[in-house]
Amino acid sequence: MTTTTARLLERSARLDLSGIDFRAFHRDPLDAATLRCLRYMHDVEGHTTCYLRDVLATTVHADPELTAFLACWAYEEHWHGDALARVLEAHGEPGGWLRLAPMRRRRIRSDRVRPVIFTVASALTRHLPAVHMAWGAVNEWTTQAGYGRLAARAGHPVLGELLRRIMRQEGRHIDFYASQARVRLAGDPRAQRVTRLALRRLWSPVGAGVMPAEEVRFLATFLFGDDDGRAVALRIDRQVDRLPGLAGLHLLQRATSGARFGT
Repeated sequence: MTTTTARLLERSARLDLSGIDFRAFHRDPLDAATLRCLRYMHDVEGHTTCYLRDVLATTVHADPELTAFLACWAYEEHWHGDALARVLEAHGEPGGWLRLAPMRRRRIRSDRVRPVIFTVASALTRHLPAVHMAWGAVNEWTTQAGYGRLAARAGHPVLGELLRRIMRQEGRHIDFYASQARVRLAGDPRAQRVTRLALRRLWSPVGAGVMPAEEVRFLATFLFGDDDGRAVALRIDRQVDRLPGLAGLHLLQRATSGARFGT
């Protein structure tokens, strides 16, 4: 087990909410655009266990280091969603299972197919763990950046502190995904080609496979559509460029320009 994995396992914990005063949202509620983003983020965090099920239908489940990380990752992501649910509830909106249960019922047919698709993909290439690690790195970079952009745009001190705590845990997830991607891609041209093809053809912003297209468009525009947001997107693309064999994909630039949304 690598040092990065061991360190993450040792530090894995429920999100620390000490000192977070959710009653502050009664006195100083969030604006409509921020709440719309938080609904999206809440729902995507709540979908983590469903995505984990799909990943474990592949050869990833045979690697004990990856499954140890994924267990901690899913646990921490659950508590991120739970914290966001409390923000929604402070605004008189449903959160947690009251929001997630209807969403999962709406997706029950497509969710029955997804494990089969992942299993077939795993049978076609032995490089799916490399794809998953690189894909996860891109998603975690984007998620952490999204939380940072929302904190900056909202300008709410309590929300900002909550999101910064979530971002710190997301940072540890980034460390794992990115380090594993580098190891699995370095010196392996075939793994690089398969991963590059998967990202170029199939990657879309976090949540695009779960949330309605209009919500994905709103989030991308609200968080990354101005000059500051575009600068963040460019920074993420540069981070992707540094992964072996993945330079020049411009994933975030394409997504934030509307290429992924048919606009």
